[in-house]
Amino acid sequence: MIIAGEASGDLHGAALIKKLREKDPELFCEGIGGNNMIAEGFNALYHIKDMAFLGFSEVVKHLPFIKQVQKELLQQIKKNNIKTLVLIDYPGFNLNFAKKVKKLGLKIIYYISPQIWAWGKNRIKKIKKLIDEMIVVFPFEKDFYEGYGVKVEFVGHPIVERIDNYKFMEKDKLYADYNLDKTKDILLLLPGSRKQEISRIFPECLKAANMLCNKFNMQTVVACPGNIDESEFDTYSDLGNFVLINNKSYDLMKYAKFGIIKSGTSTLESGLFNLPFVVVYTTSRITYMIGRLLVKIKHIAMANIILGRTVVKEFIQDEVNADNLYKNISEIIENNDKYEKIKSDLSEISEILGKKNASENAAGIILSMLNA
Repeated sequence: MIIAGEASGDLHGAALIKKLREKDPELFCEGIGGNNMIAEGFNALYHIKDMAFLGFSEVVKHLPFIKQVQKELLQQIKKNNIKTLVLIDYPGFNLNFAKKVKKLGLKIIYYISPQIWAWGKNRIKKIKKLIDEMIVVFPFEKDFYEGYGVKVEFVGHPIVERIDNYKFMEKDKLYADYNLDKTKDILLLLPGSRKQEISRIFPECLKAANMLCNKFNMQTVVACPGNIDESEFDTYSDLGNFVLINNKSYDLMKYAKFGIIKSGTSTLESGLFNLPFVVVYTTSRITYMIGRLLVKIKHIAMANIILGRTVVKEFIQDEVNADNLYKNISEIIENNDKYEKIKSDLSEISEILGKKNASENAAGIILSMLNA
């Protein structure tokens, strides 16, 4: 059984399943996943779109549903005599579920570590008790877990291999296929992969983008993730002009001039493309207040966390407004030295993560445990 509750987890899960099946074509995988995992032959008992709860208040509101999901998954484990559970990120659900599964005697593997080094070191004892193998994707995570006596392996980051294997469109074809103006650079907006994120983040970002495009002769392009219906963006058309492009985030990161990126996996991806960008993040006030009490690190953007310093500016909560974004981004675009310095700093991320084949390595570890 594999549990991936978010869009990024679905991508990591799909790559993992592909490698698992290459090594063992008869392997049966089911659980929670999305379209990418399903395309690799995964039996999705629940889809990630059913599990997209943002913030503490959303989770509390959906607790009865969450408990029902866990109950049905436990029944399925017993019914199909499942022996191994692979958890992918999604710690709120996964660590709670692991506690229930442990009583059944399954081997539990965690792939893509929850970021407890950032906000939940008190959970390390729970992880040590529940998890048989932690498979991590950042070098510093291996040092962290080893320091607490947790069995851990660093396999590299799956995003690195995904970018290396990606088939990019030619720039001219991208512009032609989506009716983009060849005389204008792309200002890229990635407002998130959940409806709540888009409603909170997108309006102010789009207003800022509209002002920036007028000033610098750019065009606003919004990357729409595959799990979001394009119609979600229809209500914002009166706030500014934009082109909506589905499932072409990597092509857009490669060819964009600048990005306004919601905090999350996309900040790491944008960094790997050396795309200068700013980070935006808003959530409910209560979720933010609780988060402030829990988070123990300085940055929220993975690009900044990996580099250990502020390379890209982070706008959080009320700081996410059109004037703030316009002023900061204008200063970067107007100053070529500052713009190129950001690109140069971001290039260090690739050196830190290296070129390991994460999915291949993770699949090997999982199968060796499954067959032990």
